[in-house]
Amino acid sequence: MRWLLLYHALCFSLLKASAHTVELNDMFGHIQSPGYPDSYPSDSEVMWNITVPEGFRIKLYFMHFDLESSYLCEYDYVKVETEDQVLANFCGRETTDTEQTPGQEAILSPGSFMSITFRSDFSNEERYTGFDAHYMAMDVDECTEREDEELSCDHYCHNYIGGYYCSCRFGYLLHTDNRTCRVECSDNLFTQRTGIITSPDFPNPYPKSSECFYTIELEEGFRVSLQFEDLFDIEDHPDVSCPYDYIKIKAGLKSLGPFCGEKAPGPINTQSHSVQILFHSDNSGENRGWKLSYSAAGNECPVLQPPVHGKIEPLQAKYSFKDQVLISCDTGYKVQKDNVEMDTFQVECLKDGSWSNKIPICKGTEIDLESELQSEQVTE
Repeated sequence: MRWLLLYHALCFSLLKASAHTVELNDMFGHIQSPGYPDSYPSDSEVMWNITVPEGFRIKLYFMHFDLESSYLCEYDYVKVETEDQVLANFCGRETTDTEQTPGQEAILSPGSFMSITFRSDFSNEERYTGFDAHYMAMDVDECTEREDEELSCDHYCHNYIGGYYCSCRFGYLLHTDNRTCRVECSDNLFTQRTGIITSPDFPNPYPKSSECFYTIELEEGFRVSLQFEDLFDIEDHPDVSCPYDYIKIKAGLKSLGPFCGEKAPGPINTQSHSVQILFHSDNSGENRGWKLSYSAAGNECPVLQPPVHGKIEPLQAKYSFKDQVLISCDTGYKVQKDNVEMDTFQVECLKDGSWSNKIPICKGTEIDLESELQSEQVTE
């Protein structure tokens, strides 16, 4: 028993003494088993660590391979691995059910590092010549091979030797993360009384990492109403209120929102002539966005009654800001305002809901009064 322990201790000591690591940093190189093309020694362990620049991967292929055969490569072997993955474990002279040889197949690393370990046990029954291998750095096409979608380009990807870069469609700007395409949408001003506002690219997915500001600015005296369409799709969260993407609306001193999810807000009467809409998106998601229409109604003025012997055009049941009406009189009468006679007189509904002037009166003219008197005398 003592001799057996001494023997194992001696073997371990020899193994430890013969093990060493070789660091390789060139873009290509040549690796051979110890003593190649002569037989390799027993109790030997060599590790080659190959590192190439980021943006490259490593291709390894064997020109010759001749190792001792063993079940599941327990004795002598060549192991190819990365930091966290075994890519291959080779031994023997030909592939069997329990052993694998490289043959003509090349091995590709997923990244810029590959480790190759050669290990021989304490004895070989025959003469084995080992292996002869070559490696080279190969460019990674990040545009087609990138597995992490969070690091992929939003719009266009351009590969070059050793790396890649992203670009955006016309009208978009590349974000500081150099992959996300955002829009510059902070100066959207709407001054018409009706209009339509949408998220960028609607109904296609809206851009990421963007802050969009839309301002509806009308004359004081109008009140803006908003109506969202049924297609409303903004990223949300089941437990937290709109932490990712959202719409916020500010009308005068009143703030509404945030709004998100798949259910659009109902009609919104802002009671204000000035409305600001903020749309925020974070750096993820593929939601389709939103569309709204807006319209403006003016403050209402009291209903007008035409003067005696006069009429109002147009005669309506309701008048609002900016509406104008024309007062005229029947034949034989003149509009009188501030002791001045005129054919017609115009008044306008003002922003505060009042009329610009009082309704004038219709007064008969002197000529027409004389004609009426003469007509009565002839009758008599």
